[in-house]
Amino acid sequence: MRAIADRPLGLYLHLPWCVSRCPYCDFNSHEFPGELPEVPYTTALLNDLERESRIARHEGWIRPFTSAFIGGGTPSLFSSGSIGQMLDQAARLFGFTADAEITLEANPGSVERHSFTGLRDTGVNRVSLGAQSFNDASLRALGRVHRAEETTDAVEEIRRSGIDNLNIDIMFALPGQSVADAQRDVEAALALGPQHLSYYQLTLEPNTAFYRHPPALPDEELAWEMQHNGIERLAKAGFGQYEVAAHAPPGSEARHNLNYWTFGDYVGLGAGAHGKITLSGGQVVRTSRPRSPQAYMRSRGTDQPCDRSVQALTARDLVFEYALNHLRLRHQYLKPGHFETATGLDRSALAGPIARACDRGLLAHHGESGYQTTTLGWRFLNDLQAIFLPDAQDRDQPQRAV
Repeated sequence: MRAIADRPLGLYLHLPWCVSRCPYCDFNSHEFPGELPEVPYTTALLNDLERESRIARHEGWIRPFTSAFIGGGTPSLFSSGSIGQMLDQAARLFGFTADAEITLEANPGSVERHSFTGLRDTGVNRVSLGAQSFNDASLRALGRVHRAEETTDAVEEIRRSGIDNLNIDIMFALPGQSVADAQRDVEAALALGPQHLSYYQLTLEPNTAFYRHPPALPDEELAWEMQHNGIERLAKAGFGQYEVAAHAPPGSEARHNLNYWTFGDYVGLGAGAHGKITLSGGQVVRTSRPRSPQAYMRSRGTDQPCDRSVQALTARDLVFEYALNHLRLRHQYLKPGHFETATGLDRSALAGPIARACDRGLLAHHGESGYQTTTLGWRFLNDLQAIFLPDAQDRDQPQRAV
């Protein structure tokens, strides 16, 4: 297994409030009634960081963060002063590598004038902007609080601040959207000159307003055409698809997200946040915090922080979670050697699922390079990932060497 000190370590900070909750959103986000509880939440998060650093030292896995991602909710609702406190605490207790990527999520309708200069000064060097569409009718249908022109204004604000690493989120297969509408959204996003684009389909997730009251969406054939055309146009503009929904020129991939997909370690703090840590003895654990912001804020000191739940992953869990993440990467090889390094398991644990995936034409063997998702496997990625589920691993299937 790779030495703990050599493993990238990311930091995820969850700030869970929004001006309004979008009807398609299934994230742990909450509308705030009245005043945003910025101070008590920031205090709770600082306490959480303090305790996590003590645990990390005791368990032998403390090291500098290689990336940080501040997500939500709408983190840009918090002041640069509070964001700065969080990042300063992380730097003091863990440290950041010299080239750490530090990303903040923002929504165009929540960008405050001149706020990004202050955020840049805190260490934020990348912004992920939730544009979703450049069509005002589509934005209204999605329940977004901003207009298309506000996205352009927000990008100008970000550029003026000196932050030059920008991701733009856009969605397709929206209510009433045509193929031409979707293509115009891609063109509008490219025109803003981002370094990275997230392009993903609107899905109706359980426990959302859209799931309870579904809008009329484009059919599967139209959605597939929107996806195909969008990916093709992005590729022509130099934005390679390196993950299911992520597109970037070579060298501009999101390093924090790549750490997730390659089964790296990360600390997750904030209401409902999850983390994944490899302990000094090789055991991999998942951590989680209380989902309720009110429960999270009950922390009133570093000796009484929020609850921290820990789950040790079994060998079957590790096989599934490794494959679930790694198979999202486009044109990457699933390498048994990397699996051993990342999980501490013998490569034989992959043999049965890989054999079944190859037999179904979802994976193909490429000699010493490893195994790569086929065109069929990429199109039916959920089916491919399901082969690695813990229950599926129990099936009595012939195995072949990997």
